[in-house]
Amino acid sequence: MEFFAELQPPFPTGVVVGNTYYATLAADSPLRIRIDFQGTIRDREYGGLRLAVLHTDQGTLDTAVLTFADHQTFARRDAADGIGPGWDGYARIRDWHENGPPPWNGADLTGLRRAITHYAQLWLPAPAPVPARLNLPSLPSTRPASSRSH
Repeated sequence: MEFFAELQPPFPTGVVVGNTYYATLAADSPLRIRIDFQGTIRDREYGGLRLAVLHTDQGTLDTAVLTFADHQTFARRDAADGIGPGWDGYARIRDWHENGPPPWNGADLTGLRRAITHYAQLWLPAPAPVPARLNLPSLPSTRPASSRSH
């Protein structure tokens, strides 16, 4: 789906199946991430993204919801339309029309991308610590005594 192409999730490989994005969190990892749309009480209306971390053997390990409102995804669009929190359609994608621009037209995906990156980092193994270089005090250099005679 074009939404995920515009979102540009921070994973080296990913695939879209229907309206869902799947990716491996890290090379040789059994952890996967699934990103799809979080529905509202209305059919084909979405208020955010639902993220799930999946283990290839253990299934779903965790889920999180990133709302469009919390990540300012449609702040400009909604301000231009004169709608705010509590108004019908505020911070929503409505996929009700077959023709016209995509329903996420005008979205600022920066906040969502940053939140997805942060969420994925929570599940990635920490890199091996780099051993700290031992900083020992330096000793004054010694000079051989001069053999000058007085």
